[in-house]
This record gives sequence, structure tokens and C-alpha cells, in this order.
Amino acid sequence: MLPRVPRSARHVAVCLSAARPLAHFRPHMDPDPNRPVETTIRTKLTDTFKPDHLEVHNESHMHAVPPGSESHFRVLVVSSQFAGLPLIQRHRLVNEALKEELSSCVHALAIQAKTPEQWGTDPTLAKSPACMGGSKGDQSVEEKLKAGRG
Repeated sequence: MLPRVPRSARHVAVCLSAARPLAHFRPHMDPDPNRPVETTIRTKLTDTFKPDHLEVHNESHMHAVPPGSESHFRVLVVSSQFAGLPLIQRHRLVNEALKEELSSCVHALAIQAKTPEQWGTDPTLAKSPACMGGSKGDQSVEEKLKAGRG
């Protein structure tokens, strides 16, 4: 589950996106030196897709990983570059943009890739299901975390 956002903050975000054209809406995104993987994901997706809207959520805290881990992410990318592309192709493009992270430090990536028109009719981010503990027995995750890559 994503961290709870106060109803008023959700309302403001929805109102802002509805009140202004998406091309003018850029969420405030200061890079956090304590979150290098999240910063890299944000930078690569911004550079690749020039998104109208981008959300990068570190969901590692919802999984069986040490505090401060950066191994599980959910992204929402709204870009006109997705127009006319099937969902699977959009996901492949996002995976390609993040192939280095997916092959090293990122264990799980949930993707929502929308066109500005789709985002305009449904400006929501899907919720992640509760962790079922699947990564607890995954040796590759344990090895990456021990090596400081997760």
C-alpha cells in the first residue's frame, strides 16, 4: 500500500491536474542524495519520455528488505510518446530505459504508462497489493542487498 496522503493533498493534486494543461504541470522533483536509485529512475524516465507527469514511488518499505532499501518501485509516466502504442510496448519502453537498474539493484517495478488524454480522464495511481513475502526466500535479492545494491 502506498503511504497515506491526506485527503486535502490528493484533492489539491487532482485539482491542479484538472485546472492546468498537463504540459504545464511538472511536479516538484528535488533529487535526494539519500535516494540515488530513485533519483536515477526519475532522471532516466524524464530524459527518455519528457513526461507531462511523473511519479516515482519507492515501495521497498512494504517488502521484506532492510530499512532504507531501494529495490521495489512503482512509476507513473504520462507522456505523449505513448500515443498509439499498446500497453505492452509502453512497458517495454520503460523497462528498456531502466534496464541497468532492473538488472542490478531494482527487484520489482510496477509501471503505469499513460497518454496525457488517458491521464486527463483518470488521474489516479493504482495501489500496490500487499507483500506476500515472496522476496524473503529469493537469494538474488538477499545477495544484492548484502552487496549494497538493493
